[in-house]
Amino acid sequence: MGDFNVALVIVAAVVSVAVLLVSFYLLINYQHPDDANQAYFPKLVVVLGLSVAAISILMLPADVANRQACRHAIYNGACNLTLPMKTLWLIVYILDAVLVFLVIPFAMFYYEGDQDKTVGQRLKTALIWVFCSALVCALCLGILYTLIGKVDFTVRHLSSSVQTFPTSWNSFSNSQPCISPLTKQCDAYLAPASSQTTWTMRTSFPEYVVALATIVGSVLFTIFGGVGIACLPLGLISSFVRRPKAVITRSQYIKEATELGKKARELKKAAEALHQEERNGKKDRKWRKNVKSVEKELLLLEDDMQALEEMYPQGEQAEATWALTVLSYLGKLVLGVVGLIISIAWVAHIVIYLLIDPPLSPFLNEVFIKLDSIWGLLGTAAFAFFCFYLLVAVIAGEMMLGLKLVFITIHPMKWGATLMNSFLFNVGLILLCSISVIQFCSTAFGYYAQATAAQEIFGHTLESLRGIKYLYKYNVFQYGFVALAIITLFYYSCFGWRKKRHTGRFQLSS
Repeated sequence: MGDFNVALVIVAAVVSVAVLLVSFYLLINYQHPDDANQAYFPKLVVVLGLSVAAISILMLPADVANRQACRHAIYNGACNLTLPMKTLWLIVYILDAVLVFLVIPFAMFYYEGDQDKTVGQRLKTALIWVFCSALVCALCLGILYTLIGKVDFTVRHLSSSVQTFPTSWNSFSNSQPCISPLTKQCDAYLAPASSQTTWTMRTSFPEYVVALATIVGSVLFTIFGGVGIACLPLGLISSFVRRPKAVITRSQYIKEATELGKKARELKKAAEALHQEERNGKKDRKWRKNVKSVEKELLLLEDDMQALEEMYPQGEQAEATWALTVLSYLGKLVLGVVGLIISIAWVAHIVIYLLIDPPLSPFLNEVFIKLDSIWGLLGTAAFAFFCFYLLVAVIAGEMMLGLKLVFITIHPMKWGATLMNSFLFNVGLILLCSISVIQFCSTAFGYYAQATAAQEIFGHTLESLRGIKYLYKYNVFQYGFVALAIITLFYYSCFGWRKKRHTGRFQLSS
């Protein structure tokens, strides 16, 4: 037993280092060339944020493994060197909240500050904005915690007379579940309704911060996750359907490249005009609207350029490049089909296990348990994969809606072309939604993840918190998740397979 616990601690340390290295890898490969050798503080925040998000997702499987390490212990003290999961949960999620509401906004304000100002002036402006935001958040948290920072547990008061302990365990059965040979029933079965009462306790402030952050993240998770669970696999399949079927001719390439060159010159003139207005201090609502229009058109132009390069590969290895392009689209098809199966399994599990009372079946819970019986960590690995898939679906939904809704800032993530403000925005979104993903997974896989520290925080405390518990009592987020998944499926069935073409000349608002 002790050897298993030591191995668990070692694995946790190794995985944390691996997550940090992967975060560095993503930063290096996604960053824009304009941010090379600069913006070191935003980069540090990005690496830290990605690491915390990944570790938080992996902590629930670690919590399950930590519970299994002591499943044969007779008493708590018999199992040493296990991870202090409840303390680790609170540390990670308090750090998550600090990054989302303080550090990332500061880094974004500083990065997007006027480049003509000195470093001190940009720091001052960013600190003022963050201080105002932190003050508002602190006041709201303090007021809410003082007024309704309590949990209400419904309990039933039971009492029983003392009976002689049985001499044989065979006397117990479904028809006689109690010690008393006279009543044949326990007081738990016969307790009157008047014995039900409510225990009110004040939750700890860290748990309350985690709970409120979970609510904010749950709203975003319901929207983005519900859309993403459908559009992630369907988008990959749609990309294969709309793939370039053959290489275009040189004359077609020159014609398309000429049109893209004209659009690029128009965008350059528009960007120069907006930069001049910024220098003159003219940063009104119309200026911000035009900036967003330029950013959107620039993204569409980059997509058109990438599509043109795919249809007309150049260089000495043009044939090999085209072969890799074909293989990449075949890979998208395979990933799309696999993702579709996983998405269907997720939605079916939510309906079968969460929305139907009592549940028809534990479904995926049983799958993970059977995988654990084959090999100790196989079920835990599958459990971690389903949690990660849900987080990736959230990001896919955000990217889809970010291109459709005008009130959401477009911050795309592109390989080798992601500016730090877009990186910070997406990292903040991942961190905010990661709390809700863990809460959702701990509820959806409650049978498999039972008796874990996560269930104590996200199950008993969160779902009994005054003013919030009704959202979980009536499965508001689960119903919203499934409804948006179905709506997205119908949307893709009607419009998602069409190839989008952007026509017309770009103009700024006058």
